[in-house]
Amino acid sequence: MVKIATIGDNVVDCYLTRGEMFPGGNCLNVSVYVSRFGGQSAYVGAIGKDRAGDLIHTALASERVDLTRLRRLEGSTAYCLIGHRNADRIFVDFDLGVSTFTPTQEDLDFLSGFQAVHIGQSSGLDPWVAAVSGKSLLSYDFSTRREPEHRREIGRYCYLASVSGDGLDDNELAAIASELLACGSKWVLVTRGRAGAVLHSDTVSYRTPARLVEPVDTLGAGDTFIARTLFGLLNEEAPQDILRHAAEAAAATCQYYGAIGHASAIDIGKMTPEILRGAGHVQDGKTV
Repeated sequence: MVKIATIGDNVVDCYLTRGEMFPGGNCLNVSVYVSRFGGQSAYVGAIGKDRAGDLIHTALASERVDLTRLRRLEGSTAYCLIGHRNADRIFVDFDLGVSTFTPTQEDLDFLSGFQAVHIGQSSGLDPWVAAVSGKSLLSYDFSTRREPEHRREIGRYCYLASVSGDGLDDNELAAIASELLACGSKWVLVTRGRAGAVLHSDTVSYRTPARLVEPVDTLGAGDTFIARTLFGLLNEEAPQDILRHAAEAAAATCQYYGAIGHASAIDIGKMTPEILRGAGHVQDGKTV
């Protein structure tokens, strides 16, 4: 069985017009998707002792994600306020809460029991990338972070380096992929939303179109693609088959609200009236 751990960010995504919050965050999402694809997954991170933390803990447990190294701390669970334009997400405001943490030696030793470990650039764990890569194969999501020096620093440790192609043309993305491969990344995944995705190695590139659906919500589609690609590579599937399955899985994610589902009523108590008014929160059918 494919074994993948993730370490880093989590959040509750608060859909203000629906009055609902959903578990999310790149690393948390990848851990859930790996489990859904049939792998053994674990999540290492930190949540608060609040309703949002309860939601995350319950969701991960129900998805059969190993929570051995999930800690619950005093303070607030991270949250992100999200609006939508059609089905596309708009980030309104956020608070990282207790989600940014310092890994312990016990955390790092735990990761050595997995074939690969996934980290997202938003997790604040770059200082530990080298140590993690010494324990297992490293998957890293650069997302939309573009600094060349950052790519060179992190890319040399990557088994799978993932990049969001948002706003860049083919030539720019090809140059980024070439740079990551040149500095040591074994595989580079470039996701481009409705334009599909490309998986690069040092000898060949594989392309797939997006599976076009009428989306309900696009949140989590990119994380789905990363998780299915990493799962397929470790499972030694053919690259074209990996991309086809990843595109299908990403399209399925777009068919429901939230990155992984598991809706709960928003924990309004942690948000100030100013934030709620500025975001146009809907309560009892009225905007306040």
